[in-house]
Amino acid sequence: MNQHQHYAGGTLLGPGEWVTVLLIAGAVAAYLLVVLRLRCREISWPARRTAAWVVGWASVGVALVGPVADSAHDDFVAHMAAHVLLGMLGPLLLVLAAPVTLALRMLPVPAARRLARTMASPPLAVLTNPFVAGVLDIGGLWVLYRTGLYAATHTEPALHVLVHAHVLAAGYLFTFAVLGGPDPARHRASPPWRAGALVLAIAAHNILAKVIYADPPDGVPVERARAGAELMYYAGAPVEIAVLVLVCRPWLLPRPRARGSARSVPGSRLSIRN
Repeated sequence: MNQHQHYAGGTLLGPGEWVTVLLIAGAVAAYLLVVLRLRCREISWPARRTAAWVVGWASVGVALVGPVADSAHDDFVAHMAAHVLLGMLGPLLLVLAAPVTLALRMLPVPAARRLARTMASPPLAVLTNPFVAGVLDIGGLWVLYRTGLYAATHTEPALHVLVHAHVLAAGYLFTFAVLGGPDPARHRASPPWRAGALVLAIAAHNILAKVIYADPPDGVPVERARAGAELMYYAGAPVEIAVLVLVCRPWLLPRPRARGSARSVPGSRLSIRN
């Protein structure tokens, strides 16, 4: 039986889709609950960050559950639409929502200190190196589309789930690595290195789209591969431009001085501004 069962009146979600819906709803609800608790303590939180979190998870949800996700199993164009939502737009919005900063504001000092130490740990410093994160993100896409992995995801449900999880996680990790905030990161690379890593990643992503256009993955019809490659190239461009502008913002505009006092997390070098 297929993952989705079609009926005249709509689509019945399978167990895997319900788990995805519950996880996404839980992530959104937890964030909103923390924001509400902060407001009860008269601590402000930017509405734009809350909106970014909600819309970011909505983008992930559209990519994983519903008509786009359903069509992506058989249509390479729909698959590429899901790729842009899951691996590019969704991660960008989730990073801009600053979930680590929100957690640091809400957690008790001992828990905040542990989270701060984790953010400053050597393994995370390696993973958030923009070049390492770029290889994990864009390199993973090259492996997906230039080997038999893409075809295998259609016959191996567990592999299908793992690939989607990797696309989301790697997209978030790379976006976090190249942006200059808003979440704190003690080992974040300097702006020139982050901008360089981003330019290389954009080039590798666009070259991959052209390679797919010229040489489709196994099992993908030429016409659908070309349409999907064009969607990958042109739909991904606005997200890439947005990230590039955010990375270059310190050079384009003077950074405004943050209002409010900074809260330092004892035992760490991280601070959180209101």
